[in-house]
Amino acid sequence: MLLNKTFRRIVDFQVSSSILLMIAALLAIIIANSPLNELYQSLWNHKISFEIGDFNFFSHAGHTITLKDFISDALMAVFFFVVGLEIKREIMVGELSSIKKAMLPVVAACGGMIVPVLIFFFMTNGTDAEKGLAIPMATDIAFALGVLTLLGKRVPLSLKIFLTAFAVVDDIGGILVIAIFYSSHIEMMYLVYSAVIVAILTISNICGIKYRWLYALGCAAVWYLFMQSGVHATIAGVIVALTVPARPKAKIGMYVQSLHESIKDIPVCKTNRIVLNHQQIEALHNIKSATDDAISPLQYLEEFLHRPVNYFIMPLFAFANAGVTLTNADGNIEIGLLTGAVALGLIIGKFVGIYLFTWLVIKIGFTNLGDGMTWKNLSGICMLGGIGFTVSLFIANLSFGNNEVMLNQAKMGVLLGTVLSGIIGYIILSKTLPKENEQFA
Repeated sequence: MLLNKTFRRIVDFQVSSSILLMIAALLAIIIANSPLNELYQSLWNHKISFEIGDFNFFSHAGHTITLKDFISDALMAVFFFVVGLEIKREIMVGELSSIKKAMLPVVAACGGMIVPVLIFFFMTNGTDAEKGLAIPMATDIAFALGVLTLLGKRVPLSLKIFLTAFAVVDDIGGILVIAIFYSSHIEMMYLVYSAVIVAILTISNICGIKYRWLYALGCAAVWYLFMQSGVHATIAGVIVALTVPARPKAKIGMYVQSLHESIKDIPVCKTNRIVLNHQQIEALHNIKSATDDAISPLQYLEEFLHRPVNYFIMPLFAFANAGVTLTNADGNIEIGLLTGAVALGLIIGKFVGIYLFTWLVIKIGFTNLGDGMTWKNLSGICMLGGIGFTVSLFIANLSFGNNEVMLNQAKMGVLLGTVLSGIIGYIILSKTLPKENEQFA
């Protein structure tokens, strides 16, 4: 019951951020197809700098980055830092913490990456569009959980866990693709410097150093070095996240004991009109300090960054990147082979891959469906896997950033695939899940 309530809180949080993402994307599309398009496009070319003397922190190869680059390379590094924290948590104590737990979502996610790539490859092989091979690989967990929220208590906890777990594995696949295939000419010395910092952070973790600011500063330093190295800078966020301590400074027993000792000095009063003496103020500070020590740096940073990431960074990224020009110079709708390949990869590829690989691993006997999961409602979750919005748009920009026509077609495919996958997935789940009076939860 407690776990179910926790998931409800997480999903409720995700649905509000999903609404913001949809509003930001819709607003971007409207502006991009209005007389304001020129202003919209020019906005992202403004330079962003943070200079100390001759040193500019927001620069690459001696050139100041633009606002669009700042969003994609700097702010999205924070997004991937949070993704890295989530991955580490899932590996240590979550659904990826054991082979038995991880088997089903890992295999499902592999299918959900392989089949869309195969569909995209067969459709685009030998054309300029084939550079976008990885675009339909990703699942946007915020959007997908947002759709689940619309179904309320009808959704079994096992389906929520399955969706969350395979989306995390999807993120790992996307991160590996970005690191391997979207890096430019490599400057090895910068990578050596960043490796030294990562090693220091890792040793600090092993030695029990829990200072959050240390890992935040380390992330900023590694990000800058990655920017200069040629490896995509967002990967720095994931790597540093894996060094953040997952264990709290204080044991829970010590925390409870400290809480009991401090709370004795706080007077009981039913009104809020109370003047505390110095001893009581010190007791409150001790409680706050003890509470901070009882929360691990990993969980603290994950909770602290979730709101700015979900309510600012992701909507801003959506607004900057979802501005698709729907018509070309001839007034025709701007679609092409790339649009179809991305859309079919998300709608058909993700569904077939996730469902087929799940069916195979269960039929072989390696694992079983969770409580409340059926092959019918599982099909709805597999369809929601085609909601690829954020990371798919991110990879589209990496693939076709220098080709506006191809980029527009790729974005059109992402938006089309995401919307249809969400609608179809919702319809399937609404038909296959029990009614309110038959609910599992």
